[in-house]
Amino acid sequence: MTLPAEAGSPTGPLPDARSDPRSGSAATPSAPTGFDLDVAWRLHAQVAVRPEPFGALLYHFGTRRLSFLKDPLLTDAVRSLPDHATARAACVAAGVPDPVPADVAGALETLAQTGMIVRRDPS
Repeated sequence: MTLPAEAGSPTGPLPDARSDPRSGSAATPSAPTGFDLDVAWRLHAQVAVRPEPFGALLYHFGTRRLSFLKDPLLTDAVRSLPDHATARAACVAAGVPDPVPADVAGALETLAQTGMIVRRDPS
């Protein structure tokens, strides 16, 4: 799986050797990131999701930032965040293996850092 690319950068984010198929790495390691998979998350209220054949486009109407989700499993996980008690549960329900791979957790972390997803009350 790949991290979401961001518009405004001609090349998107720098390639990550862990997720780059050209790196020869057969498996994606599970590694800790700064993203807390065990809390509740949701899309920001000003973010719209447009499904695409490659995954989805996320557009934040407040910041005018555009992100590309290049993996259908990641897209399903992000869209189902409000339906699950934790991000980990949303990922597993979308078909992402548990433990959640580092590239998926990193992609979610990037979405959180850019305000595309925000923590929510677990109510």
